[in-house]
Amino acid sequence: MHASRAARKAGQAGSFLAIGGLAFLVDAFMYNLLVFWGAGAGPLHAFPLLAKIVAIVVASLVTYAGNRYWTFADRHLPRRFSRYAAFALCNLIAIGLQLGSLAFSRYVLGLDGIVADNVSGTLIGQALATAFRYLSYDRFVFRHEDPPAEAVRPPAGDLG
Repeated sequence: MHASRAARKAGQAGSFLAIGGLAFLVDAFMYNLLVFWGAGAGPLHAFPLLAKIVAIVVASLVTYAGNRYWTFADRHLPRRFSRYAAFALCNLIAIGLQLGSLAFSRYVLGLDGIVADNVSGTLIGQALATAFRYLSYDRFVFRHEDPPAEAVRPPAGDLG
């Protein structure tokens, strides 16, 4: 791998992780607000998996905007329904990873406190989901496409 390509990939990974960090905070804040806020019982206290879905969806909106306009800003990305569908599918799988982690902790291990939920659903689940998202966004959602030929034609007076 060339040094410039390695540097570009490192910068891309760094911006992806920065956006992921922001999404992590949004996810954690939303989940804790919905499940534990106000005398230990938020509005979705009895529905922790639903609360996690809401938190992840809000955080996913942050990741889409951040990754589209920062991490993968150098890529020619025409507006296509297929990219939005790929983003939705990748995030559904990532939601499954996070929910699976939270559900395992709550319903298999019997751990349902604020610390257990945040470790399993937010920390472990989001770490798994972030790794999956990085690989899938790079390959399927924000993959580079060459601009149309007419967009790269030399100027009329240039005989090259």
